[in-house]
Amino acid sequence: MDQLALLFVLLLGAVISVPVGDRLSVPAPVLMTLLGIVLALLDFVPNVQIPPDLILPLLLPPLLYAAVRRTSWRQFAANKRPIFLLAVALVFVTMACVAAAANAIVPGLPLAAAFALGALVAPPDPVAATAVAGQLGLPRRLVSILEGEGLFNDVTAIVLYHVAIAAAVSGTFSPWKAGLDLVLSAVVGVAVGLALGWGANKLMDLLGEATLQIGLTLLVPYASYVMAEELHGSGVLAVLTTALFLAEHGSDADDVMTRLAGHTFWNIVDTLVTGVAFGLVGLELHNAIHTASGRWGELLGWAAVVVCVVVFVRLLWLLPATWLTKRLHARRDYDEDIPVSWRETVVMWWSGMRGVASVALVLAIPLETDAGAPFPSRDEIIFIAFGVIMATLVVQGLTLPWLVRSLGVRADTDVEKEFAKALAIRASHAAKRRLREIEEAEELPEELSEQMVRRAFDIAVRISPEVAEDERRDAYRERARRLKRVRRIQQEMLSAARHEVLAARSEPGADPEVVDRVLRHLDVRSMR
Repeated sequence: MDQLALLFVLLLGAVISVPVGDRLSVPAPVLMTLLGIVLALLDFVPNVQIPPDLILPLLLPPLLYAAVRRTSWRQFAANKRPIFLLAVALVFVTMACVAAAANAIVPGLPLAAAFALGALVAPPDPVAATAVAGQLGLPRRLVSILEGEGLFNDVTAIVLYHVAIAAAVSGTFSPWKAGLDLVLSAVVGVAVGLALGWGANKLMDLLGEATLQIGLTLLVPYASYVMAEELHGSGVLAVLTTALFLAEHGSDADDVMTRLAGHTFWNIVDTLVTGVAFGLVGLELHNAIHTASGRWGELLGWAAVVVCVVVFVRLLWLLPATWLTKRLHARRDYDEDIPVSWRETVVMWWSGMRGVASVALVLAIPLETDAGAPFPSRDEIIFIAFGVIMATLVVQGLTLPWLVRSLGVRADTDVEKEFAKALAIRASHAAKRRLREIEEAEELPEELSEQMVRRAFDIAVRISPEVAEDERRDAYRERARRLKRVRRIQQEMLSAARHEVLAARSEPGADPEVVDRVLRHLDVRSMR
């Protein structure tokens, strides 16, 4: 099997893992990691030969962009306190604790290299967190915090990692320079993200066509990441800023086709890239086995210690951080999402899985120092990091669904229904206001006007049937049943028409472009 065949296997696995994971109640990223591990144990499967410095630029931009599309700036602004405590403060604390433990147990491991290990295993993976949380039906407030933490902790961890690696390679370290690098990286990342977001928004208006606009959204995350990195800024923060800008300012309410096609396109990209990313995580077992040759007991012991530090530091941090956030929330009435019970805190703790970013960072560790000597304890760092990734991703990922069910943590469906009802009423009122404006400007027949009023009411009822009163709700449901029957008959008629048009495509003298144009017309009618 060559590298290209291996890539196709991972892509196929990414598609199949979604329905299989749904049936088994196992997150798809965990299944893909297990598939990667199985492939790594087969003799005929080659070792992955992707340059380490290309893993983050290839995989992170589309994954981050897809994740940000599911959220909004308001969520980040409202949850800035819990996100800061997890994505910044906890990363610092985890890095320091891991560095202290690794420096104490691994003979000859310099402090700078220990800090590099701490930085690369500190951030929970944003893709794993959002993928797992989204499939478990968790309360929206927990999903918001996990998404915010996962998206922003890479910014902190990657900068700290580069500082630690620079210190280990050069043998010198300046706290002031490290702090300045962190601030400058964030400023440059935000500036690049805003500039590209603004430019992409203007360019989309010029492109017009849905296909070109969606193609641009695929290029923009990569451009944002690469440009920020070239300017010594945070590529991750640049992608986040660009995605948030476009989510807030780049959506035309009337551009239905672009929105529907873009949603489908990014779901496909998210599924495929996520599957490949976590398949590569599992395939890195090749490197771990090679490193541990003849030293399994010693290395497994070190990895177990670091795993315990990573896991329990998160718990010991979450307990007081959640308590403090609750106190501030109650005292000052902050509008932020926080865990409301110890059960939700436990779920947040167990959701701290490591993944793609940690693999990319550990593979990017240099082979030599500036003096030409081998990078200190590089093999040991790789094995320990792989142990942390596997333990958190596979063990926690496989047991998290069981933990959520056991603790009874569920989304508050009543709140979601009430919010949907409120939105339905707002949408209906907006439609009625516009109808009144049209009636003032044009003369509408009374029959048509009454029909349009009913249509405006139907907008709300179709979104949330609870809007209607009991008697009217029953009448609407009866009308909905009739409409459903009409739609079924229409769809069967359109299906027969599509089959006939497709059959004409293979007839002598048929122009395939004309056939496709007629078929698209029928497809659009079917969507309506």
